[in-house]
Amino acid sequence: MKYQNDIDKMNTNRNLFLMSLPIFVELLLQLLVGNVDQMMVSRVSQPSVAAIVNANQIMNLVIIVLSMASTAVTVILSQYLGAQDEKNASRTCMVSIVLIGGVSLAATILVFAGHTPLYRAIHVPEEVFDEASLYLLIVGAFILVQGFYLTFSAMIRAFAMVKEVMIISVIMNAMNIVGNAILIFGFHMGVAGAALSTLISRIFCAIVVMYFLRSPKEEICVRDYIKIRPDRHKIKMILALGIPTGIENGMFQFGKLAIQSTVSTLGTAAIAAQAMTNILENLNGIAAIGIGIGLMNVVGECIGAGRKDEAIYYTKKMCLVSEVVIIISCLLVFALTKPIIHLGGMSAESGRMCFFMVTWITIIKPIVWVPAFIPAYSMRAAGDVKFSMILSCTTMWLCRVTLCVVLCRVFGFG
Repeated sequence: MKYQNDIDKMNTNRNLFLMSLPIFVELLLQLLVGNVDQMMVSRVSQPSVAAIVNANQIMNLVIIVLSMASTAVTVILSQYLGAQDEKNASRTCMVSIVLIGGVSLAATILVFAGHTPLYRAIHVPEEVFDEASLYLLIVGAFILVQGFYLTFSAMIRAFAMVKEVMIISVIMNAMNIVGNAILIFGFHMGVAGAALSTLISRIFCAIVVMYFLRSPKEEICVRDYIKIRPDRHKIKMILALGIPTGIENGMFQFGKLAIQSTVSTLGTAAIAAQAMTNILENLNGIAAIGIGIGLMNVVGECIGAGRKDEAIYYTKKMCLVSEVVIIISCLLVFALTKPIIHLGGMSAESGRMCFFMVTWITIIKPIVWVPAFIPAYSMRAAGDVKFSMILSCTTMWLCRVTLCVVLCRVFGFG
């Protein structure tokens, strides 16, 4: 029996690695494309970069709200698949489509109606206000497409089809870069070109992912959309997991908006420095995030199959692996920071501020990131989302936001 358990763990370790690697590649491509986008736009003008940054702050909030359903779907599907309950897994997929459709439509209305007062509230500079609004309205027109893409991708990951998602992501991001080059430099469309390129690539991605899910050969086939009907019990299950996660991520994003509001008062150079630092900081954590997302699927299946001891085992093991990955990633990104600043065409002032912030991130992140995030992925997979929500919201607002306002506006740290 012990020998069989060892074999099972070896197989799961291999599966975890095979799941995490494509997720890492997918997330890395998204960040790199975002970096390339900003470098392309910065070649046009630095205020245009600030416009995209401010618009993306709001779009990130919308995506976080949409992600609450997709995260919950991944957890619930993993548990059903671990219990080999294909009927309820299929029903969950159907219900999630209805739910994400309603949430996406509501988010679209809010973005179109409320972006102007929100921009005013976070002190978007007047010189970038019109471009930021144009970018947001173009991208926001297809929030529904983004919502379906996130949900369908969550389904495919739960079915362990992460390789397929990675391939689709590679094609999508290649389309985005080529589209940016054509529309920004060829047609001189500026931020509108960047927005349209993002929009077209996302539509393509959503259509392809839907095609994969319609195949009768797959473990769960999602088709006959006209016959889909709401299921109160399944909707409650998704919301019970999704709402706390959405509140956690939403409050985290609102906190970043509050920080952005303070940074915006420091001028466009500070906004550009903050934007590039955020990209680099996300880059040095992306490999560990891939491990965390892969861990969610494994832990969810362990919980569904009633193997809680294995869920604990994989959580501890992935904490150690993630720590090594974080240290290597931070050192690598730190070594690349100055070349990236140069390639990004940043001003001397922005580059200096960016390098200063990345230096401190490189020192602190390996100490705190893994215990703060990796166990939380396992807790979500087990259905325990409230503790993570309370802790994240409290520390974000009492520490990060409060310290930012006090140190920048009261003590003048910049």
